[in-house]
Amino acid sequence: MSKRGGKNGGGKNGKTQPDEAVPFSNNAFSGLSGLGGTLPSAPPAPAPSPKPVTQTKPASQARFPNKLVVRMEKKGRRGKTVTRISGVPTKDLAALCKEMKKALGCGATIEDVDLILLGDLTERAVAWFKKAGATKLVRGT
Repeated sequence: MSKRGGKNGGGKNGKTQPDEAVPFSNNAFSGLSGLGGTLPSAPPAPAPSPKPVTQTKPASQARFPNKLVVRMEKKGRRGKTVTRISGVPTKDLAALCKEMKKALGCGATIEDVDLILLGDLTERAVAWFKKAGATKLVRGT
């Protein structure tokens, strides 16, 4: 016998063809046919959830209780311009850095207790802080 011509005649690629189609022997839904009308027609509708009660923060626990200073600087950065934000609470510094990077579309990092935004973004940063609820903002030079 040759390599290509097998018992079933073989194909172009040397693969054999089945003699006849064999139906599947296992049907996962065959057991459901005997249940008839005992199956529910549709899943039950979920119960409406109560609206959450919105609580406002007291004035003493505002997100930005301190005075924020937003200033642009170039010194010591090989001519690159950055925006330094001072006065941000240290516990929120990492989360605020990530949030501002997304909102302003820029790079950001943390140096000591200040937030550094890459580029001259003083106007955009001040507008973002005002929208976020900061009341004490100072634009430095």
